[in-house]
Amino acid sequence: MAQFHWDPSTYLELMRAEVPSYERLQAETAAASCADGLGARAILELGTGTGQTARRVLAVHPGARLHGIDASERMLAVARSELCDLADARRFEVGVRRLEDPLPPGPFDLVVSALAVHHLDGPGKQSLFARVFDVLVAGGRFVLGDVVVPVDPADVVTPIDDGGYDKPDTVADQLAWLAAAGFRARVHWSERDLAVLVGDLP
Repeated sequence: MAQFHWDPSTYLELMRAEVPSYERLQAETAAASCADGLGARAILELGTGTGQTARRVLAVHPGARLHGIDASERMLAVARSELCDLADARRFEVGVRRLEDPLPPGPFDLVVSALAVHHLDGPGKQSLFARVFDVLVAGGRFVLGDVVVPVDPADVVTPIDDGGYDKPDTVADQLAWLAAAGFRARVHWSERDLAVLVGDLP
């Protein structure tokens, strides 16, 4: 997590090295997206990167179309290449957009993000959660898999950038912000300084 301008060709290797439970986080993010029988047709992914989360989420939502956004065109170029072997390439589209920018209008059944939202500060997260709520359909879901500030400082195992690019918050704070935005919020999975949070719309 220590570099802002990642090299897309080594991004996956870096994540696996720096995030001890990277594969488990990805698996739990995908699992949370379809828990309780949720079947999404329209998905928005925040921080698509090289497409690692998108591939897993599309695998558990075989009839869905995914719209991914990321601030880096270089990362999205890799995502396009990685996802082009899907049986139906029309199932995904990606575009350059920052998390602070207005979101695509949707509506979406599911919004998902892994290892991206921790780059926003607390007010930025609160703003994003409210905007996510606005683009989801009734009964929709927001799944957030990310680095968090653990209760026990000894559980900090993921490197954090000292320059202020990484801005994780506690699970408790993020659950409160999700609830304030209108979500029914809960923890799907957590391990040390990683967590997958779920916000469902009524």
